[in-house]
Formats: sequence, structure tokens, C-alpha cells
Amino acid sequence: MDIAVAIVLLVLIVFVIIVLVRSVRIIPQARAGVVERLGKYQRTLNPGLTLLIPFVDRLLPLLDLREQVVSFPPQPVITEDNLVVSIDTVVYFQVTDARAATYEIANYIQAVEQLTTTTLRNVVGGLNLEEALTSRDQINGQLRGVLDEATGRWGIRVSRVELKAIDPPHSIQDSMEKQMRAERDRRAAILTAEGTKQSAILTAEGQRQSSILKAEGDAKAAILRADGEAQAIQKVFDAIHKGNPDPKLLAYQYLQTLPKIADGSSNKLWIIPSEVGDALKGIGSVLGTGATPEPPPAPAQGVDPLSAPGADRPGSRP
Repeated sequence: MDIAVAIVLLVLIVFVIIVLVRSVRIIPQARAGVVERLGKYQRTLNPGLTLLIPFVDRLLPLLDLREQVVSFPPQPVITEDNLVVSIDTVVYFQVTDARAATYEIANYIQAVEQLTTTTLRNVVGGLNLEEALTSRDQINGQLRGVLDEATGRWGIRVSRVELKAIDPPHSIQDSMEKQMRAERDRRAAILTAEGTKQSAILTAEGQRQSSILKAEGDAKAAILRADGEAQAIQKVFDAIHKGNPDPKLLAYQYLQTLPKIADGSSNKLWIIPSEVGDALKGIGSVLGTGATPEPPPAPAQGVDPLSAPGADRPGSRP
């Protein structure tokens, strides 16, 4: 009898535990649960502690209310110019209504994938390859608008759609690479020509400035030399007049200047001026010899000096 009572008590305890386990549920944050009572939707459970009626209420698998990111495999898409491109897409979506996501669609992730592929083919099919490569923002906006409108009744909100990659055929990639290389070479040639042009302009400008500065320096130097020579001549002139030189000194200086006049290998003919006689007289009086050298005879009036006897003719050597 005691054993039967113990077994009954044990069964009751196990039953109570099972009832408690099935009655008390804890819903984590950012999760939502759908409760069915006798197979019919009863309510949606929010995060926190909740109680269920055992064997009457059934809690379906919890749904994640956080924003989810799904990357779909590459899809072949035909552009307007009949080129097949492979496009990878990434969709950011979030479950906003747990009841609609449970009862309005069987598999919302698969539905979003198929809807994204269909919409992508419709959008890209109206663009050529160049427009598809350069209009990613436009394609993303159109995809998001279509997906958000279609998935709204499923209790899903599509926040962003991104094209991860657009891969054209290999032949087109080679052609595009050659085109880009040619464009880079053209830009490099233009930049080189511009640099050469600027260098030539700067060089010419520098030479012009250098020539101007050199000419200004030469002009100032010539002016300074002229001023110096003028001052030197003025000082010599003033010194000579202050010293009051006599004819003897002037004659002596004149004779010292004659060798400088005759200096030079190209001088073949000397022309002695008539003032030499006066200079010689001054020298004689200075030396005290009393001798008065005779000046050279002056050429006769009307007679060509070169035709006189003993006169040097042009071309003859002295």
C-alpha cells in the first residue's frame, strides 16, 4: 500500500513539474512568440514572463525582431544591350509583425530572395551595361521601394538593398580594362604636356627676368662708370689747374705719352704733330743744354705730303 501511494505521489510530482514547465515561459528581449490555443491564433507574446494553459496553448518558435542581413548568391541578369552580368545583392530587413510573418508567408526569407531576384531583373533589364555600373544608387532605391511595398503585408520592413558586386563577362572586362588603360595613358600624356608647357613658360619667364635684370645692371654699371670717369677727369682737371703747371712739365708729360701712342704691333706709320718741337724746346731748357732742336719742316702749301721726296706712301713700310 505504501509503495502504491509513493508511486502516485511521484506521478503527481512529475505531472506538476510538466505543467509548470509548459505553463511558465520567458520571452527574451528582441524576440516575439505566437501563441495558438487549440490550433487557433490566440495572442503574440512580448519579452518577459508569461503563463500558458498547459495542453491547450501552444507556443510557436520565437521570431527575431532585430534587423537581419541576408546575402543572396549571384544572379545572372540580362541588360538592355543583351549582356549577361552577375549581380550579388544584400538585403537588410526586419520583422515588424510576428503574426503576419507567421501566417501570411510560409518562408519569408525565401520569399524576399525570390522577390529581390525578380525585381532586380526588371530594373537592370531596362539599363545598358554602362548605366548599370554607374547607377547603383538608383538601382538600390528602386529595389528597396518595390521590396518594401511587397513585403509590408508579410509583416516585414526592408530597410536597405545593396548591390555587392556587378560582374560583366570576361570579354567585356578585358575590353573595359583596355579602355581604362587607354584613358589613363591619355590623361598621363595630357598631364605630361601640361607640365612641359608650364616648364617652358617658367623657363622663358625666368630668362626674360634675367635679361631684364642683367640689362638694368649693365645700365647702372655704365652710369656708375661714366660718373666715376667724369669725377676722375674733374679731379685731374682741378688738380692740374690748382698746381698751375708750366710748359716744361707739360712738354715732359707729352713726351712720356708718345710711346703709348706708338705702342701696338699694328702701328706701321707715325705721324708726329707739330707740337713736338715745342716739347723738345721745353726739354732742352729743362736739361740746361741751351740746344733748341729744330722742328720738322711743315708741309708746303698746295703740295701733297705723301708725294714729297722720302715721304711714306700707303702700303710702303717705314
